[in-house]
Amino acid sequence: MDPNHNLLFVSFLVLCLAVNGVTGYATVTGTVFCDQCKDGERSLFDFPVSGIKVSVTCADGNGQVYMSREETTNWLGGYVMRFDGTPDLSNCYAQVSDNGGQQQGSSSSCSIASGPPQRLKLIFSFFGIETFATDALLAQPDQPMSSCPKPPPAPVMPPPQVPVMPPPQVPVKPPPQVPVMPPPQVPVMPPPQATPPPHFKLPPLPPIPQFPVMPPPQVPVVPPPQDPEMSPPPATSPPQFKLPYLPPMPFLEPSACSHQLWMRPEYRCYWRAIGPDTKVAVAFGLVAGRRYGTDMTVREALDGRGEAYKTLLREATTALLNSYNSLGFTYNSIEVITHTNLALLGGSQHDVLMTAIRFIKANSGTCRFTVCK
Repeated sequence: MDPNHNLLFVSFLVLCLAVNGVTGYATVTGTVFCDQCKDGERSLFDFPVSGIKVSVTCADGNGQVYMSREETTNWLGGYVMRFDGTPDLSNCYAQVSDNGGQQQGSSSSCSIASGPPQRLKLIFSFFGIETFATDALLAQPDQPMSSCPKPPPAPVMPPPQVPVMPPPQVPVKPPPQVPVMPPPQVPVMPPPQATPPPHFKLPPLPPIPQFPVMPPPQVPVVPPPQDPEMSPPPATSPPQFKLPYLPPMPFLEPSACSHQLWMRPEYRCYWRAIGPDTKVAVAFGLVAGRRYGTDMTVREALDGRGEAYKTLLREATTALLNSYNSLGFTYNSIEVITHTNLALLGGSQHDVLMTAIRFIKANSGTCRFTVCK
């Protein structure tokens, strides 16, 4: 089609819209995550949460609210709000309601709003139809998850140094000079001459008589009684206390393991967020539940083969386990669930096979498993 035909087509479309009097509308979308570690940030342990109330509030320059609306998140943690007409959403914010997790139908214990409100961002605008999006909103549980990393201790700031001012210098007056009088001269008299005592001569003493020297009596030495040798009691070792096993921390570097490795019992300690008995409908949402049934478990999904849809579920489950276990994996958990649901909704064998091939390629990297203790 040449440029003249394109221009005529666009002019015709604009004319039709003007004649029919199309009214515009605005759409707001976003996602709510459960902040399991209660650290106010997105982390590996966070997951989308359904059944949470989200409110969008618009205020003018004086802080007066002129428009507000609430919506509940779906199974994938997302929410969609539609505003008819062409409202001004430039000063609007989205936030989790204070009672967002208390309503019926909530799939999580996250009930406390967390994080600041997120400003609406314009994504698309065409002929009065606008699309806005927000950054991820956070909701928190009553207590943080036990396996969350501990925050570093807050640095202790030294107290401020207060300068010590020296005391003011007070001039010291010298004491008055008092004339010192010499002591009176006392004549020194020589000591009297001492007379020596008289000398007395004693008579000589008689000689000492000689006595025979007798040897000391011999006392028989009696050996001490021999006690039977007593063996010391055997030393007992202190009781052994076995500490509970802690799951390994997620790998910081990329780690991609195949579905055969995930099914081995010696690597069972690396399963996190989902277990072998978790239902596929819980792990991937309602779209996967309609396709594979509500009774299929993750263990059965890893055995799937021989068909495009079973191969897709097997590799998608393997990719989901790798995303929970490695921060450097090709896809995060949200991307794995989104690509799987889009392939199932498309209904095309080609889309299903292409998505499965992408997951097979991502799961074929280096596996960093070690045998669990």
